[in-house]
Amino acid sequence: MIYVSRKEHFNAAHKLWNPKWSEEKNIEVFGPCANVNWHGHNFELIVTVKGIPDPETGFVVDLKKLSNVIKSLVIDRVDHKNLNLDVDFMFGKLASCENLVMEFWKILEPAIKEITPNGKLYKLTLYETPRNFVEYLGE
Repeated sequence: MIYVSRKEHFNAAHKLWNPKWSEEKNIEVFGPCANVNWHGHNFELIVTVKGIPDPETGFVVDLKKLSNVIKSLVIDRVDHKNLNLDVDFMFGKLASCENLVMEFWKILEPAIKEITPNGKLYKLTLYETPRNFVEYLGE
């Protein structure tokens, strides 16, 4: 099995805030991430596709096609946006990296099936900071 990855970058703002909680509890749980005026990150998204290389191309997935899918379906919708206010698939959800990466999966999995007959989406890795990241395998 071969694992092929593509890394993309986006900038976005968000606030971690549970509207069911008091201001005090939000600040206690989320700290500076509950800032009333939001905060931002330079996110890195790594999309990994697994599969067997096509005998005619040698590719598990055409990386140009993969890049185009990621950019058009995800990056263009979140880059320089407020994840809480501007991103339709995040409406009504807490804008944590965990929730964000699960929404990315729902968007990318069917699109990746269309561009690679021999591969499938294996893993998404979302870096919020160089030291904080989440991984999701669609489970």
